[in-house]
Amino acid sequence: MRSRLRKLHIDGREFTWKADIRSVSGPDGRLHRCVRIRAWGAGKYGRALQVDLSERPYSAPTVASGDQYVETDVHGSGETYPFPTAADVRVLVRYGLIAGWTPEALGGTFLVTSAAELELPGFAITDLIWADQHR
Repeated sequence: MRSRLRKLHIDGREFTWKADIRSVSGPDGRLHRCVRIRAWGAGKYGRALQVDLSERPYSAPTVASGDQYVETDVHGSGETYPFPTAADVRVLVRYGLIAGWTPEALGGTFLVTSAAELELPGFAITDLIWADQHR
């Protein structure tokens, strides 16, 4: 499946971003749906920002739910598995800039990992895709 490039304007700067849906094996042995976001702020040769997100489609099983997983709809869109919005990417880009991402540097990738203290509704920052690729 082809992903499309999208534009985003933050503080007078234009950023280009894309999101690719992937699946990876988690530590629990299950396949997890993940979304890899890449953003550029200085053209295709600039340093990319990369963030891997996993979905939070279900709440944890509880006694009240009969020990069943319950679907949650975090964006109010009726989707069980949300896709990152421009607002989500805006938060990630701003975080990257504060954390030291320099989009105008040539080449390379600035990774935002699960160690980042950042919350996005419906998503958790994960290292599953990176870990799966480097086994």
